[in-house]
This record gives sequence, structure tokens and C-alpha cells, in this order.
Amino acid sequence: MIRLTEIKLPLDHEEDAILAAIAKKLNIPAEQVLSFNMFKRGYDARKKSKILLIYTLDVVVDNEAQLLEQFTNDPHVKVTPDMEYKFVAQAPTNLTERPVVIGFGPCGLFAGLVLAQMGFNPIIVERGKEVRERTKDTFGFWRKRTLNPESNVQFGEGGAGTFSDGKLYSQVKDPKHYGRKVIEEFVASGAPEEIRYVSKPHIGTFKLVTMIEKMRAKIIELGGEIRFSTRVDDIHMEDGQITGLTLSDGEKIQSRHVVLAVGHSARDTFEMLHERGVYMEAKPFSVGFRIEHKQSVIDEARFGKNAGNPILGAADYKLVHHCKNGRTVYSFCMCPGGTVVAATSEEGRVVTNGMSQYSRAERNANSAIVVGISPEEDFPGHPLAGIQLQRELETGAFQLGGENYDAPAQKIGDFLKGRDPSALGDVAPSFTPGIKLTDISKALPEFAIEAIREAIPAFDKKIKGFAGEDGLLTGVETRTSSPVCIKRGKDYQSVNLKGFYPAGEGAGYAGGILSAGIDGIKAAEALALSMVEQANNA
Repeated sequence: MIRLTEIKLPLDHEEDAILAAIAKKLNIPAEQVLSFNMFKRGYDARKKSKILLIYTLDVVVDNEAQLLEQFTNDPHVKVTPDMEYKFVAQAPTNLTERPVVIGFGPCGLFAGLVLAQMGFNPIIVERGKEVRERTKDTFGFWRKRTLNPESNVQFGEGGAGTFSDGKLYSQVKDPKHYGRKVIEEFVASGAPEEIRYVSKPHIGTFKLVTMIEKMRAKIIELGGEIRFSTRVDDIHMEDGQITGLTLSDGEKIQSRHVVLAVGHSARDTFEMLHERGVYMEAKPFSVGFRIEHKQSVIDEARFGKNAGNPILGAADYKLVHHCKNGRTVYSFCMCPGGTVVAATSEEGRVVTNGMSQYSRAERNANSAIVVGISPEEDFPGHPLAGIQLQRELETGAFQLGGENYDAPAQKIGDFLKGRDPSALGDVAPSFTPGIKLTDISKALPEFAIEAIREAIPAFDKKIKGFAGEDGLLTGVETRTSSPVCIKRGKDYQSVNLKGFYPAGEGAGYAGGILSAGIDGIKAAEALALSMVEQANNA
């Protein structure tokens, strides 16, 4: 097949325009095009009055090799690359142990799935519950303010990504097309076919629930074992080699090959690993607020008269501003047509996050507006100092919200002008259990407030209405990424604990569902190759 890139057509083009564009690009009659399929569809909305669709197409034609010779200098006409995933190993018959995967979020899910597909019969331990029971606990917290510290937005089958927008795009380099493996497994488990080709695919919470159940069933069918409500309380080591785990029920599992995929909120696990001497460093992360606008405001600002077009869907945005005080403020985890959700995993603390369904049909758009912070400048001296800072900010937000899990909130206009909180305007808060209008400048360090107050008017120049009086800020957003990095070598093993494979968001190597899934696959491959080598040397 031939891959064509940068095929641009008007938003309202006719159905046969794609075939005509292919023929024009290749300078052949349309009849010579035997078939084509869409690999990717994006859009260019820089000119709201003339939005263009941008296609990447895979085309089948007669005399392909001869035709390609005419385009050797054209970067937009190439042979379609082979993107099919190929397993790096197959479990040998003389294995004497089973690998263990700690955590069943996107990273652990794909580490476990790939290990199972290669025949290694992994044991997966997850401190939270199965996804449907976990969903009941999470909605119970949102509605009744009853928190289960082991079953919530952060912990349980599917990980934090289950209660999110379900974005499936990433900026990580992926020359071996691991991301395609993630996408294809999701489609096989019930995800919409369009995630194969839209430029910014997403799934949404409710679809993710069903998909994860199907993927769990596949792992079990292939010989894997999954233990829910099972926390890892200790690790065993001997001469720099991991030898096993102690679980929360007292059971001890022997294994010299363990993937750590616990996510960014497993603070007690980080503390245990640090106490055991596993090398880790504090890493930068970001803190800020959730900002809400009417989705119609964002749609109008981004798409103009084309707002509401079903191909474009609910508009998103990506914003960044470099401030006079040296800080950088940016939008993060933007959720079109979504809701702001309570995301704490510890009692007496308030944390915000964003979530949306596949339809993205809720009235508000929300995103995190966050300020980058670093261990050198903001939490020096200890690998776990970032965790302590997160806890301090989350406890402060709990107190500002009234100590009942309501979140502190303030209208944008009042926040920017430093006014006392006033009644809500035309942006209704989506956060549950509820909000308390208060001065949210007390929720973050002064440098962060200064930076956000500078950034929001700057963002308004790009998204008209962004600094609108009635928009809403809700706090605090602290779980943007892991505050630690558990260092690993090129072999994906911990730099000072052999057989231990830190991976995904929690270990500091991913950010989002897709990149976490990719990292889980890479860790599983490294582990599998190590086990095969050991079996061959036995």
C-alpha cells in the first residue's frame, strides 16, 4: 500500500472528494485506485472561516512500485509502514516462576496482557476493586462524601484513567508503533472504530469500564491471574535482586521478575520502597486549579460558525504562558463537555481532576490550569518531599472547602481582581459533592497565584471568553504527574534492584493512558527477554 499524508479538504467536502484528491495527488485516473482506507483524520482550525480536514490515507493501486518511483522526493507519498505488533519472546517450557505485575491501571493492564499473550502467566495484584465495584465506591464518594481509601478515582481496576476523558494520544516517540498495539487492543475490546483514525481519539469513562472488563477476561483466559483488593506491603530482596512480595493479606509471593505499575498516587508504596532502599528521585510536577467555562464559549472561540459540526465535536484547547516571575502556566487534561471530579485517595484532603464521557455532551468544558514546580526550587532535600507538598496543599483545600469534601471555588472575575467571592454566574459548577465559594488564592503558594493571574488574561487572547467574569476555578489540582521518579536503566530494571521494573506514570515514565500502556508493553518485553535468557542459561 501507499501512504499519502497531508491530504487537505474542506470541512464540508463531498464523499467522493477523497477519491478525487487521491487521484490528483498520484496523477492517475480514479479508476486506478483499487481501494483506500483512512489512517488518520485531523483538522486545521487556525482560520475559523475555512476549517480544513487533513487526511492520512493508505491506498491500494495497480503497479504500486512503478508509481512510487515517481515520488521519491515527495515526503507525503511513501510505502505504508508495517505497524503490526510483533511479540519479542515466547515463554519457554522450563520456567520455574511467574512474573508479577503490581497495579492494574493502563500500564499494568498492558504489561499483564502482553505477558499473558507471550505465555508467561503473570500474577497481577491490584489494591483496589474490580472496575464496577470501584465505580460504585467512587460515585458513592461523590454523592455521599464517604471515601474508601482503597477504592476511588485513583485506585482500582483501570487506574486513574478510567475516570478521565479517556484520551488516547501522546507526545512520546513511538518508532516501533506500540501505540498502535494499544489502540488495536482497545478496539478489539469494544472501543469505537474511529479511535483508529481520528487525530485526538478518546473513549470516555463508561466505555472504558466495559473494555477493561473484556481485557481482564482475555488475560485470565490466557493463563494470567488477577487479585483485587490486594496491596503490596513489602518487597523481599537478596544481594540486590528482588525475590518476592508480601501482600496485605499476609501472603508471600516468590518472584524474581516484578513490574511496578502503581500510578502516581500510591504514596504509601513509594514510602515503603524508599525505606527498602530502592533508588528514586524527586521530580517536577505541577499544581493549580480546574477551570470551567460553558462548552459553547470554547466551541465559538475555536470554530466560529462551524461550532457544533459533528466531525469537529466539542472543541478542546492547549494553552501555555511563560510568566514574568519565571514560572510556566499551561492547560492540562482538557475535558470538552465534561465534569470536574473529586479525586482524592486520602481522607481529609481535596483533589480535583477532569472527566468526560464519549459523547462529551455536558454543558461545561474544563481543564487544569497549572504551574510547573521543581524539587530544586520548591521542595528540596528529600526524594519524597513532593508528596509532602501535595498533601499540604490538599489538606489546605479540604479546610478551605469546609472540611466536608466540598472543594474551594471562586469565579474567575473575582479571582483575577482579588475580590471577595460573589454569587455564581452563568457557569454552573459540575464538581460533586459540592463547592464552597471562597478566596482560592489561599489554596496555592503566592508565586503560583501570581502566575495564574497573569496567564488567564493571556489565554483570553487565544480563546475569547477564557477570562470571562463568570467562569469558575475549583481547587486544588495536584496529581498532574508523579512527584517521584524511580530510576531505571536501559534494560528497564531499577538501577539498584535487579528484576524490578518500574514503569508507567507512578514511576515517572508516562503521562496518560496511551503512554502508560506503551511503557507497560516495553517493561513486559524487557522482563520477558530476561526470563527467557535465564531459562536458557539454567
